Amino acid sequence: MKNKNYTFDSNKAKEFFLEKISFEVGPRELEEFIKNDIESFNIVDVRKYDDYIDGHIPFAIHVPLDSIEEHLVMFDKDKVNIVYSYCPYCKKALYAAHIIASKGYPVMTLCGGYKIWHEIGFDTIKIASEDDK
Repeated sequence: MKNKNYTFDSNKAKEFFLEKISFEVGPRELEEFIKNDIESFNIVDVRKYDDYIDGHIPFAIHVPLDSIEEHLVMFDKDKVNIVYSYCPYCKKALYAAHIIASKGYPVMTLCGGYKIWHEIGFDTIKIASEDDK
């Protein structure tokens, strides 16, 4: 298949998607990790603080994308660091995963981000703000 903007190469596509799959986790898979093996994982929310307190995945730590490098001490080289952001269209988790991996930490991203996690109906945690009290 040829288009004026790109050429399709099925071998490159096969390699790309196999590689991509090995560094992503789906929401149902993450839910199983949380239930059965949370000690082997860190869950990292890279969204803005207001979004984190409004709702996040259980056990997730908050490390905004713009301060990842200053907070590397929060990551663990003996655990897989699963990073998520807003939605399937947000690239913040990908940028964060790149930074984390470049520092030698094992990392994966959550497919669909918080939006899909929440839409499926999995548990979320909300932190009460001063306005809620």
